[in-house]
Amino acid sequence: MKKFLPLIIIAIVVLGIYSWAKGFNNTAVEYEADAKTAWSNVESAYQRRADLIPNLVSTVKGYAAHEKETLEGVIKARSEATKTTIDANNLTPETVAQFQQAQQGLTGALSKLLLTVERYPELKADKSFLELQSQLEGTENRINVERNRYNAAVNEYDKFTTKFPGKLLAGLFGFEEMARFKSAPGSENAPKVEF
Repeated sequence: MKKFLPLIIIAIVVLGIYSWAKGFNNTAVEYEADAKTAWSNVESAYQRRADLIPNLVSTVKGYAAHEKETLEGVIKARSEATKTTIDANNLTPETVAQFQQAQQGLTGALSKLLLTVERYPELKADKSFLELQSQLEGTENRINVERNRYNAAVNEYDKFTTKFPGKLLAGLFGFEEMARFKSAPGSENAPKVEF
């Protein structure tokens, strides 16, 4: 029995290392899947906003037909924003920044459109427009909530895969740090509002 003792000890150590590595891998996969699902929810919220825009543009067009340049700007920005998508398996800082930049273009075009609407009191009183504007505001809130949830999911994943000793296994299993949503450049400055 004494001659098998070293083999038994080695087998127990190997089994322990295997169990630890398997547990790490499975947990990291769960955290990564949660982060990818959260990213999908971010994209879904942005898609909802993109889906509302044609109706908003149509409503405004009926009242402010001579605001053609502004309306075309919104349509073009929407097109650019919906063209920019990211595979959830490729959430790098560069791809997230590219996605965010396309969405910022649409946000700016929408802001310009809503400022234009201020010149049309009859449009501001239109029930369809008010409902669309309310849905758009709600969607912007949803986008913010989903971005925060995504960042929280990425944070859990990153903490798990970068703490020692998990960091050693993360590299072996191919788990890399995921990109977070960041604020737009210049957003730390208060916007200038003029009436």
